[in-house]
Amino acid sequence: MGNRLSRIYTRTGDDGSTGLGDGERVAKDAPRVEAYGTVDEANSSLGVVLAIDGLPEAVHQCLLDVQHDLFDVGAELCIPGHRVIMDAHVTKLENSLDAFNADLPPLKEFILPGGGQAAAACHLARTIVRRAERRVWTLSRIDAVAPEVPRYLNRLSDLLFVIARVLARQSAAGEILWRRSATPR
Repeated sequence: MGNRLSRIYTRTGDDGSTGLGDGERVAKDAPRVEAYGTVDEANSSLGVVLAIDGLPEAVHQCLLDVQHDLFDVGAELCIPGHRVIMDAHVTKLENSLDAFNADLPPLKEFILPGGGQAAAACHLARTIVRRAERRVWTLSRIDAVAPEVPRYLNRLSDLLFVIARVLARQSAAGEILWRRSATPR
């Protein structure tokens, strides 16, 4: 493969526009750009999780696979009409979710984001994926989005919640359960 970028800056976006994958110029805050930009942010947040030492190999490999998928999600959103994410991608997330969840005790309380560095980073990634999903739904109201994309993001946020539980239970911090606040006097 040849060089994809010979120069990092182009100055073409200095007017507040950016190019989609099909060459169309749109505003940098257009719903499509917001959607794939937030997917990119989610992918970067997974990079933070993956940079933490001591992740279980199964978690590391799962999240690395997800990073590749998220790059494809971003490409699909960046190129109108392009299709990459299919039902099989969603099914793979569901299978991973079921496998990681199998040994966890049932939830009886809400869990606070935290539970050690890796779990907290995973919770942050989960919330960014939820925002990406919301941005995709916003885009879908004005332009075509394949139904697998928001389903993938929805399952991914669930998977990240379960992985955060796994990581918290493996850390010294453990899961932090929410306690109902007493009524202030």
